[in-house]
Amino acid sequence: MIASIDGGAESPFRHTLRVYWEDTDAGGVVFYANYLKFFERARTEWLRALGFGQQALRERTGAIFVVTDTQVRFRAPARLDDLLDITVELRASGRASMQIAQQAWRGSALLAEGDIRIGCVDEGTFRPRRIPTELLDTLA
Repeated sequence: MIASIDGGAESPFRHTLRVYWEDTDAGGVVFYANYLKFFERARTEWLRALGFGQQALRERTGAIFVVTDTQVRFRAPARLDDLLDITVELRASGRASMQIAQQAWRGSALLAEGDIRIGCVDEGTFRPRRIPTELLDTLA
């Protein structure tokens, strides 16, 4: 996992978002499954920051990404109106998949952390395929 949200040049990508009413449960805290949505949004913005909008990538190459495995550890609750930083750090990439570490922070408090495996598939068949070379080159 990522040791700290503040670091040097190798700091993970960060996406900031606000917790809305719709993100919380009856107890007034972020519903656990919504952390996966927060992680997804951050990964999408990470790819966009690298120059790869997912819709454009799909249209140009026929490649789409699917989550194949997740593991999330919850450490502390987020609440309505909290401002969260969601981090993205590539741990490994192969020809057809990526292993990504993600964390949710409120200030200096670590709220949740996850390991997410993403597979690249063909949009028509959903069969595994190589990650487009241009993206792999950027990740390397």
